[in-house]
Amino acid sequence: MSLGQSIGLVVFIVSLYILWQIRLVVLLIFTSVVLATAIDRLVRLLQRLHLKRGIAIALSITLLLALLVGFFLVVVPPFAEQLQQLVDRVPQGIEQLRGWATWLQDLIPEQVVEDLRGLRGFTQQLQSFATRLFGNFFTLFSNSLGIILNSLLVIVLTIMLLANPAPYRQGFILLFPSFYRRRVEDILQQCEFALGGWATGILFNMFVIAALSWIGLLLLQVPLSFANAILAGLLTFIPNLGPTLSVIPPMALALLDAPWKALAVLGLYVAIQQIESNVLTPIVMQKQVSLLPAITLASQVVFASFFGFLGLLLALPLLVVTQVWVKELLVKDVLNNWQRNESGNSRLAPVGKGDSAN
Repeated sequence: MSLGQSIGLVVFIVSLYILWQIRLVVLLIFTSVVLATAIDRLVRLLQRLHLKRGIAIALSITLLLALLVGFFLVVVPPFAEQLQQLVDRVPQGIEQLRGWATWLQDLIPEQVVEDLRGLRGFTQQLQSFATRLFGNFFTLFSNSLGIILNSLLVIVLTIMLLANPAPYRQGFILLFPSFYRRRVEDILQQCEFALGGWATGILFNMFVIAALSWIGLLLLQVPLSFANAILAGLLTFIPNLGPTLSVIPPMALALLDAPWKALAVLGLYVAIQQIESNVLTPIVMQKQVSLLPAITLASQVVFASFFGFLGLLLALPLLVVTQVWVKELLVKDVLNNWQRNESGNSRLAPVGKGDSAN
């Protein structure tokens, strides 16, 4: 290995180490890029109405902030009130469960009761785990100042990227060799198109899920049907985990009325999830972004393991961008150009200036 190659390898390893140390900042920047790409579609739509880009950006951001504030005004206060009612009814529910347990104990044979008592240790471990889980949950929310500062950083970066994206794009392209910069420009355009398609698909899914949830909860006469429907639509952003979390509030509210209603809410959300998984996602997402379900689920586990909750939240856009770069850079420009010479040794055919392997 030559001196230049050794220096290049050391620089590459050091760069990876630095990126890993600042991974949270990198994810926040990527979040801004995703938001800027999604909002840019709305900005371009407003520009078609003969509005200047600055005015279109201001209107788009104002509209999104108004929707965000409206969400908190519609959802948070009534949920807090209903949660207090639920907490007040917990002792009544415990007494009712004890009555059911006594009734079941009279019906179950003695041997089965003894076996169930053997599970007491497991129950205690489960209770200890639940205590630690709730402790971590409240610890997470105690760091609200950091969350607010990170959110402000993302908003500011998003506005900057929307206002003048060209210098940032060109700066990123300059990180690559001169012969490959036109190719990088093409890959970035494909990433932008893929992220825009993903944003369109996920917004459509959110709208349909929210509408179906609202109709179903209205028919079941569950309190806060509209707020729960909005929450279900927003949590669709997090595949697999989001629908599971969205069913908890309406089930808890349904328990205030009757146990059968809680089971009906669970059945409703399971049916909606089946429609979303088997009908909406294949039709919408495959037209916008071709993502395999198994790879999607695996990516959520991988990104959540490396980057925590933020990685889980950004798993799909990260996968979309990664898929484009792997397909264009690794497959087309590297693997498809890997050739063997007459002596049988493998070599990589260079990609010329502006070339794109097909």
